[in-house]
Amino acid sequence: MQTLMSQISAIFWNIWNRPDIMDFLDIAILAFIIFQLFIHVRQTRVSQTLKGIIVLLVATWLTGILEMRSLHALLSWMVNAGPVFLVVLFQPEIRRILEEIGNGSLFDSSVLQEEEISTENIIDEMVLAICHMSRRRIGALIVMESGIRLNDVIATGTRVDGIISQPLIENIFEPKTPLHDGAMVVRGDRVVAAACLLRLSDTTGVGRDLGTRHRAGIGVSEISDATVFIVSEETGVISMAKGGQLVRNLDEISLRQILHGIYDSDEKKSSWHLPLFHLGQRRRKDYDDRSSDPET
Repeated sequence: MQTLMSQISAIFWNIWNRPDIMDFLDIAILAFIIFQLFIHVRQTRVSQTLKGIIVLLVATWLTGILEMRSLHALLSWMVNAGPVFLVVLFQPEIRRILEEIGNGSLFDSSVLQEEEISTENIIDEMVLAICHMSRRRIGALIVMESGIRLNDVIATGTRVDGIISQPLIENIFEPKTPLHDGAMVVRGDRVVAAACLLRLSDTTGVGRDLGTRHRAGIGVSEISDATVFIVSEETGVISMAKGGQLVRNLDEISLRQILHGIYDSDEKKSSWHLPLFHLGQRRRKDYDDRSSDPET
C-alpha cells in the first residue's frame, strides 16, 4: 500500500513540477482510455465489484490514518494481492475487452446506436407475442436487459439483432426451431440474441416443483437488474422474475404496466414498483395454492 501511494505521489509531483508537451499528451491519452473503459465497465456486472474495491481501498487508507494496525495489516495484504485476484475474477471480462480491442469495437460508438421505435409499438408487440404464446402454451424465456449489460449471457447464444416484433418473438420460441431452447435477450427496442444459456437459481426458497425455465429466469434476475418474463409450456401461465422474486399469473394489463415501467421516462419509472407490489400481493395466494408446472 505504501509503495502504491509513493508511486501516485511521484506521478503528481512530476505533473505539477515539470510538465511538458509529452506529459499533457500522456495525460490526455490515459484519460481517454480510462473514460472509455469506464463507459464499457459501467454497463456490466464488473461495476458492482469495482465499487467494493473502492470501499476496500478507502477502508485501508482510513485504518492506516487511525493506526488500527491489525485491521490495516489485513486490508493491506488484500490490496497487495488484489491484482492476482482481479485477473482470476475478471478473466472472462478481460478476454472480452481484449477481443473488442482487436476487432476495433471497444471504442466504436456506432455499436451503441439503436434504431428508434415508439414505446407503444414495442409494448404492443411484446404483449401480443407473450399473450399469444401463453394461449398456445409455447414455453418462452425473455430477459429484458436494464442497466447491467448481459454480454456474458449473450455470448452463449446466437446473435439476432432484430427490431422487436410479434412474429420474430414467436418464431424464436416456436417448438422444434433451432433457437427455441434457451433465453431471448432484449436490449432497448431490439432482440439482441436467442438460445442463450442462463445459470439456475440455487436459492433454497424456490419451490422444488418449479421447472428449469423458471429457475433460470430467477437466477439471472438475482445477479442483474434484468426483468425476466416466463411463459409456462405446461399451463401457459405468464410469470415475471425481478430481483430474485417470482410473480405469477400475469395478465395483459399487468404486462403493460410492467413494460411501461421499463420503457417509460425516468419520471415514470419510479411509479411502477407500487403497482407491482400490489400485483405481487394479489397473486401470492394464487401462487401458494396453485401447483406449479414441472418443466424439464
